[in-house]
Amino acid sequence: MATARPLLPLLLLAAGRLRAAERSGGGGGSSSAMEELATEKEAEESHRQDSVSLLTFILLLTLTILTIWLFKHRRVRFLHETGLAMIYGLIVGVILRYGTPSTSGHDKPFSCSQEDRPFTTLLVNVSGKFFEYTLKGEISPGKIHNVEQNDMLRKVTFDPEVFFNILLPPIIFHAGYSLKKRHFFRNLGSILAYAFLGTAVSCFIIGNLMYGVVKLMKLVGQLSDKFYYTDCLLFGAIISATDPVTVLAIFNELHADVDLYALLFGESVLNDAVAIVLSSSIVAYQPTGENTHAFDAAAFFKSVGVFLGIFSGSFMMGAVTGVVTALVTKFTKLHCFPLLETALFFLMSWSTFLLAEACGFTGVVAVLFCGITQAHYTYNNLSVESRSRTKQLFEVLHFLAENFIFSYMGLALFTFQKHIFSPVFIIGAFIAIFLGRAAHIYPLSFLLNLGRRHKISWNFQHMMMFSGLRGAMAFALAIRDTATYSHQMMFSTTLLIVFFTVWIVGGGTTPMLSWLNIRVGVDPDQDPPPTNDSFQVLQGDGPDSERRNRTKQESAWLFRLWYSFDHNYLKPILTHSGPPLTTTLPSWCGLVAHCLTSPQVYDNQEQLREEDSDFILNDGDLTVTYGDTTITANGSSGPHTATTSLDGRRTKSSSEEALERDLGAADHEVTTRGTRLVFPLEDNA
Repeated sequence: MATARPLLPLLLLAAGRLRAAERSGGGGGSSSAMEELATEKEAEESHRQDSVSLLTFILLLTLTILTIWLFKHRRVRFLHETGLAMIYGLIVGVILRYGTPSTSGHDKPFSCSQEDRPFTTLLVNVSGKFFEYTLKGEISPGKIHNVEQNDMLRKVTFDPEVFFNILLPPIIFHAGYSLKKRHFFRNLGSILAYAFLGTAVSCFIIGNLMYGVVKLMKLVGQLSDKFYYTDCLLFGAIISATDPVTVLAIFNELHADVDLYALLFGESVLNDAVAIVLSSSIVAYQPTGENTHAFDAAAFFKSVGVFLGIFSGSFMMGAVTGVVTALVTKFTKLHCFPLLETALFFLMSWSTFLLAEACGFTGVVAVLFCGITQAHYTYNNLSVESRSRTKQLFEVLHFLAENFIFSYMGLALFTFQKHIFSPVFIIGAFIAIFLGRAAHIYPLSFLLNLGRRHKISWNFQHMMMFSGLRGAMAFALAIRDTATYSHQMMFSTTLLIVFFTVWIVGGGTTPMLSWLNIRVGVDPDQDPPPTNDSFQVLQGDGPDSERRNRTKQESAWLFRLWYSFDHNYLKPILTHSGPPLTTTLPSWCGLVAHCLTSPQVYDNQEQLREEDSDFILNDGDLTVTYGDTTITANGSSGPHTATTSLDGRRTKSSSEEALERDLGAADHEVTTRGTRLVFPLEDNA
């Protein structure tokens, strides 16, 4: 894109020709009146075309919704709603491209040889009147006469910033706000490995393979312009953004294995954030010297620093915004006005994205972690009505925005004016994506299984390999910059890859589940059967106790370290739940503890909890009790602090009560509990 100049007006010398041509048409007064009338008609026609273009997308979404209902009614699973939206977009694109006549024929090139670079805004003097023109992009000399002459096609071609600033925020926020934290945090270590290390591996493998493809294209004479190594890495970052929306929807409908769902969903959510920051880091790679595309160690480490800085800064901005919203909703009476409460929640969440972009960070990362923070803290402070409203509001916005983007993808195949399709590049991209996905799923799974109690089985790995669909994020990243030859080729190829993965791979999800013998019809709260665990519960208090004990063993150690601090300090400060700060802070902090602790904490004996927060116990909480001695799962022993009532019932200790309340296991009455016997199992290997 061109940069703005301090003096924007540029008076074209050729305007005199236009003035002479207009004067030949008649007198000055009548000509001016006719010009004003023509201008009004053009403005009215432009307004009508704007309305028609928006109506087109609304009708596309309406048709998609009705077809989705029909598919759900008939239990059709071979095509997802996003695939339907793309098909309808393709049909409308064909109609607009070949069924509507050209309506604009006023484009005329002028030469400004004395200027060394383009202006972002031009003020053109035509017969004493000034008209403003804005820069849309560069056009190659060979296509100067192929500029789009159809006003309708121009209207339905959106500014790429519309996708980033309007359509992406609700999609990303909903992913964080609706996160099922129990299974997510139980697999947190694996998800982080796939999202961060896996995305980086995939990016560099795809980038290097595509650089070889570009060299091959140059040898066979199919490369007509420059295509640098950094462009190949950028393509690797863009196409590494997975979006298995089709697979996850089918998983949710069939109630597929919850751990597999958590791995795929968690990877795709964080993977989008990593991909966009990685692409920004690659763009920031600027070696010193004459060859700006050669490898430079200083520039490389600078890009790594940019990646870490942007990601951490965006993460902090999203978390801080969520914390501020939680404090506002806690210490005000907004819950008495649910409409105001919901409006503030909505605006604070959306502004996170724009604030991060305005500060030079990445809005996708910021709004994702804002959604996770809002769900963890702010949600507990909202009124019952606002909880329902916010969940439904962002669910609807997510649905409409996602289907709008996929409809536009189908439309863009025919309305985008700068497509460059290269068969060699397209075939090479498909091969590179397959190899890049395999190179990070299988090796990382092998390494992760070395430390996991519940291994990521081969059929899970094959399903994750198969589910590497590309979607809205890859499309949005690719369309954001289509100014150069290489970026135009990358965008066209990305569009075809999204089509293929959504239609072919998404449609084959159900048969693949059956072929790989992956469990379906699973209760989301049901845990997988025991295999080679280090410990086994031989006697307990029933299914709920067994599930909690298994969760203790499987929770990611990183989250177990974080939980104690969050439960004892952050939750009481930011929400109306958790233990009172007067019991967790030192005695000399009594005044601060009383000020920050919500009165509801003292009023309610049963703490507020989240529906899916039963993932927070540690291995050390597995115990066997003999009289006054408690033996933990790790072999340590100590005095047992629980007491026994006169009728023989055992009274729980305060720490145990807090943990069970968070698990949703504490009852209003003390119930009889059996002894939990925990024994180490011998390895069969």
